[in-house]
Amino acid sequence: MIEYWNENWSTMLDDVQQHAIMVLSSLVIALIIAVVIILVFLRRKTWLDSLVYFFSLLYSIPSFAFFALLLPISGLGMKTAVIVLTIYSEYVLLRSFITGIRGVDPQLIEVGIGMGMTPQQVFRQIQLPLALPAIFSGIQVALASTMAMATIAATINAGGLGQLLFEGLQGQQVVPILWGTVLTMALTLICAGFVQLISWLLLHRWKGVLDK
Repeated sequence: MIEYWNENWSTMLDDVQQHAIMVLSSLVIALIIAVVIILVFLRRKTWLDSLVYFFSLLYSIPSFAFFALLLPISGLGMKTAVIVLTIYSEYVLLRSFITGIRGVDPQLIEVGIGMGMTPQQVFRQIQLPLALPAIFSGIQVALASTMAMATIAATINAGGLGQLLFEGLQGQQVVPILWGTVLTMALTLICAGFVQLISWLLLHRWKGVLDK
């Protein structure tokens, strides 16, 4: 493995960079969409549940099939991969957001309204802080699943660490597969650590609210 690294380290680091860009771009886009959906449809339970059901149907489509369906529209490359990974992440994020927000004690919401808070203030100052643990749990799950799924994107020339895996499979070599696996796991752990740090900082900031 050391010899393979010495010969291919530059290409492997490029693969890591491509993989990180692909996954993090998808996750950020999905996160923005999830926040917008929650803000718009928070008080429209039927609409919100319908959107979750819609994304669950998309989530059930095999990734190979999803890539193939989008190829005539968005073509080969990272663009198609980001679209597919964003859709897969969206279902996980929406479920965790909704679970966290709906899990807030209704009495706390009533207290906030009784104190003269607007619905937006109730969401920002009560529901969102209390839902953070569930939200970040969903982000962690989405991150891990997207990291793994992104390796398949190498089949549509999107780059990433999947290239090492398919190189090993095509050449029947174990070493590239091992490196692809190790680097994917390492990248996942590093990104998960950053997410955990952000979670800790936000929870610490709103600790007074969460302790009530």
